[in-house]
Formats: sequence, C-alpha cells, structure tokens
Amino acid sequence: MTTASVDLERPAAPPAFQPVSGARKAKNVAATVLVGLAFLIAIVPLVWVLYTTLSRGLGPILSSTWWTHSLSGLRPYDEGGGAYHAIFGTIVQGLVTAVMSVPIGVMVGIYLVEYGVGSKLGKITTFMVDILTGVPSIVAALFVYSVWISIFGFSRSSFAVTLALMLLMVPVVIRVTEEMLKIVPNELREASYALGIPKWKTIVKVVIPTAMSGIVTGAMLGVARVMGETAPALVLVAYAPFINFNIFDGNMANLPLMMNSEFANPETAGFDRTWGAALTLVIVIMLFNLVASIISRLSAIKTK
Repeated sequence: MTTASVDLERPAAPPAFQPVSGARKAKNVAATVLVGLAFLIAIVPLVWVLYTTLSRGLGPILSSTWWTHSLSGLRPYDEGGGAYHAIFGTIVQGLVTAVMSVPIGVMVGIYLVEYGVGSKLGKITTFMVDILTGVPSIVAALFVYSVWISIFGFSRSSFAVTLALMLLMVPVVIRVTEEMLKIVPNELREASYALGIPKWKTIVKVVIPTAMSGIVTGAMLGVARVMGETAPALVLVAYAPFINFNIFDGNMANLPLMMNSEFANPETAGFDRTWGAALTLVIVIMLFNLVASIISRLSAIKTK
C-alpha cells in the first residue's frame, strides 16, 4: 500500500519592513501643525466671546431680582431690574415655533425620503427647501409683515414673530429629518415589508423610532438657533419692559429685543443689563442643547 504525499504550500514570506521616508514624516508634521493652528484660530474667538460675555454679564444675572422681576417702572439710569419678561418671551416664542415647525418639517422630510424620491414634486420641494434655507431672517420678517399684518390686517404681536421664525426653522427640521431617515438601513424596511406590514406602518413603527434621536436633536438645535434671531422681533413686535402673557396681542419682550433696547441706553445700568441679557440668552440656548442631548440619549434605540 502506497501513500501519496501531498506537499503543502508554504505561505509567502511577508514583505520586508520599509522605513517611513523623511518626506512622509515632514508631510505628517506639517499637516498636524496646520490642523492645530486651524483649531486654535477657530477656538480663540469663541473663548474670547464667552469670556467677555461671562465677565460682563455675570454681575447682573447674579442679582436677586434678575430672574424674578421685569423692568416695569424702572428708569433708564436706575440700577437693578430683571429679565423675567424677556426670558418668558424668548421661551414662549421658541416653543410655539417648535410646535408649528416640527410636525411640518418631519412630515415633509418623510415624504422626500420615503415617497418623493425621483418624483417631480419631490424635486420641486427639495429645490424650494434649499432656497428657504438661505433666506435671511429680515426677509422672512418682511414677508410675514406684508401678508399677516398688511394684507390680513392683524396687529403686530409675538405670534407674528413665531410665524417668521417658523419659516427659518422648518427647512432646518426638514434637512435633519431627511438625513436621519436616509441612514436608517433599508434592511429594516425590507424585513418589515416581508412580514406583510404596510409602508405607512413601517414608517411609523420602524423607521421613525430608529431615527427619532437624531430628529429630536435637530429639532431642539433648530429651536436654539431661532431663539437668537433679532430681525423678526424688531419688525413684527414692539419691545415691552413688562411681561405680557398674550402672544396674540400687545407688545412682548424677548432677550434679543431687550439687548437692543438697553444697548441704546447711554447709562451704565443699560449696558450692564445688555450684557446680562446676552449671558442669559447663552445660558438658555445651552440648556436647550443640553436637553436635546438628554432626549437624544433617552430616545435612542438600545441594542444588547
């Protein structure tokens, strides 16, 4: 009995190690230095702005009346007063804008990704969203003024401001919703369709929950962005140094309007209140971003 011998092929020897050339090392060092310099150039103005705002606005916001009182009855040169009325107006305008903008933006984003791909209406909608994204806030304010106030005859109010802010926030929500829905794996949709689940139910039960954390984060960031807009408030509502709970009638303050009004005051007290309002706006926006991060973490789908 003979046994056939089989020669096993030996794996090829690995290539010899090639030392890194001096030119590659120089390019790597140069790229590292350029990236570091770019980071420093970007971070220096940010740190400078935050330091200036904090150093000049910390005194007013630490006052016992800043968070609980308005400027009603306070003369321009009087010290003290608070931003309670402006904080209320800023938060209310932001929340009302979000209530109107988020459903519209999410539904348009769902249509563009799930239904309107390649259709003529989808292309037109995408083109209009791109245009609306670049519209300046003053143009949105003038449009709302010409339609809501001049044509329909409504008075200037905080609600008119929210309509202008909605025009600025809707395209942001649409874009965020689009991007979040696009990164949902198609395998999830196909698995749902294979089980006989209709498309609308797949979107509601599978696609949206998967992308929910990103959509919520984008919506909250959109709210934080429109809170700092000044032009719509200057055009569509007048500043009031007192609190107004009716957004449909009368003047109402917000933090950008308060900064604009107090900055026109040549007295030292007015400048102090301007910096205090600026720091308060930074804090409010920071809190909204923090809430967006927390909601995003809580709404994310957890996998074992």
